[in-house]
Formats: sequence, structure tokens, C-alpha cells
Amino acid sequence: MAYPNLFDKAACQLAIARISQLTPETKPQWGKMTVDQMLAHVNVAYELVHTNKHPKPGWFARFIAKTFAKEIVVGPKPYKKNTRTAPMFLQTGPKDFAAEKERLIEYINKTQELGADHFDQKESHSFGMLTITEWNTLFSKHIDHHLRQFGV
Repeated sequence: MAYPNLFDKAACQLAIARISQLTPETKPQWGKMTVDQMLAHVNVAYELVHTNKHPKPGWFARFIAKTFAKEIVVGPKPYKKNTRTAPMFLQTGPKDFAAEKERLIEYINKTQELGADHFDQKESHSFGMLTITEWNTLFSKHIDHHLRQFGV
């Protein structure tokens, strides 16, 4: 499955329009996360690229991730509902809905403005060097999965 190209401004605006439909009262169609937790969860993917908040996993964890999770994360198949997530992505307790929503929109815009070439062969914390297509799939598929989870 091809995912919207989040390095393209028009595709970013469509993703942001979907995110803008979320409210603090939006309920999930599956899963346990609240909408504020989901936004914080999706932000982690961008934090891994744009911040030093999360340490790189050790060599063994990277080996396991590359061997068993990479194709799930950057491959074309959509995520299955209720798929387990990596520990750093887990969100517990209430989050600030407005702040998480604003942060996600800022990350989407920043990534688009940096452009595809910035991400070509850029190293992922867990998966090593990724292509532009793999980076786009990582971002786009994850956002789409969770926006569908919340009905937008």
C-alpha cells in the first residue's frame, strides 16, 4: 500500500486537517489509549528524529528491531489493530491534548520543510539507514493508523 507523501505540502495539509478534527472528547474505535495519549504516542516517532529525548537502543535491541520489527514499521502493509508497541512509545496518564496536538502539527510541518532529501539514508534509532520511502512510510502509516483508530 502506498501512503501519502508527508514530504509533500498538500499531503501534510490533509494530515493536519484530519488531526484538526480531533477533540479532547474523541473516543477510539479500538485500543486503550485516549486521544491525548495517542497524540503523545505519535509524537514519539518525531521526537526520535528531531530531539535527543530518547537514547539509542543498544546493539542487541537494534538487531532485534531490524530483524523483527523493521518490515512491520516501514513496510507497505497497514498496522493491525491492537498491535503491541515499543516501550518508549507507551503513554500512561493524562496528557495535555492541545499541547500534544500542536506539537504533532509542528513536527509534521518541520519534517515536510526539511524535505525528503534530508531524510535520504538518515539513520533511524532502531532500524539503521532508511530510504526516503521508508521514512515516509514510517511517519505516514503511523499517523494514518491512529487517526483511523479515532475515526478521522
